[in-house]
Amino acid sequence: MVPLSRSLLSLTGRSIRQIATRQAHHKTGPNFHDKYGNAVLLGGLTFCIVVWSYVSTQTGITWNLSPIGKITPQKWRED
Repeated sequence: MVPLSRSLLSLTGRSIRQIATRQAHHKTGPNFHDKYGNAVLLGGLTFCIVVWSYVSTQTGITWNLSPIGKITPQKWRED
């Protein structure tokens, strides 16, 4: 850690400007998110919609939305 801090403290204004200029002119290509971000997002959205559509229509799960009218009370038994 000491050599790193010593080298950071030894930077002069001129070398800092050279580093900033060098980084400003460095051209980078598009990264992964620039290339594939929207495609991955749309693929995930499509996958979720397809899976939930299948689950809600084909699996026969009872969702228990409202018990009103579906439950009939039983007679009370007195022994």
